[in-house]
Amino acid sequence: MSTLLLRLSGPMQSWGGPCRFNSRRTGREPTKSGVIGMVAAAMGRRRWESLDDFRSLRFGVRSDQVGDLIRDYHTVHHPTDDKRSYITERYYLTDATFLVGLEGDDKLLEQIDYALRNPAFPLYLGRRSCPPAGKVSLGIRNTMLVDSLSNEPWLASDWYKKRANQELNLEIAYDSDPNESAVTETDDPLSFDVKHRKYGTRNVVRSINGVHVVNANGRRRKTATDQDVILEVINNVEE
Repeated sequence: MSTLLLRLSGPMQSWGGPCRFNSRRTGREPTKSGVIGMVAAAMGRRRWESLDDFRSLRFGVRSDQVGDLIRDYHTVHHPTDDKRSYITERYYLTDATFLVGLEGDDKLLEQIDYALRNPAFPLYLGRRSCPPAGKVSLGIRNTMLVDSLSNEPWLASDWYKKRANQELNLEIAYDSDPNESAVTETDDPLSFDVKHRKYGTRNVVRSINGVHVVNANGRRRKTATDQDVILEVINNVEE
């Protein structure tokens, strides 16, 4: 098995998540259903067509640059009836970068790789208002999913690296093996048909300390000195 690696980065991203009434939230990382939707668009597949070949791909994501969460709050006006106007809230991630891996059959990965470089339909990061910045496909690696996510160089921006610590851990999440302890998430796209949109569950392994990174351009983590400890004790006594 090989792994196709994707770089998902842009000014804004929004990846599904639970929706309640007029509030549309986002997950903190790309979802498998969202990435498969992008792949299907790149290959020119229609919403009612089968997704079985894409669903068979093993999916994983590494959070290289954790973005900020923002809320878009606005009022939607009905053109003829003010009583039918309503307020909506939509959430987005800003300035985030993710490394995504798709593990599977080499021939299918080659087709996806070509399609992402020459998409049939425009690509977007979860919503149509969120186009990707830069190239999406990083090419195919002849390694398994977790090894590919672990070995790929850190994709964070220079400004982000300068703000980060000199050592840090990147969180990874991936489709589990049968013998791994995992959590269940409703993120397996069975159909994107507008009239019959349906999702199943998949088992996901999450590792907060997934990939260790040494950041030569980062800031040193401040360590407590004896003077810091004494001042903290004095402040606590005074309170």
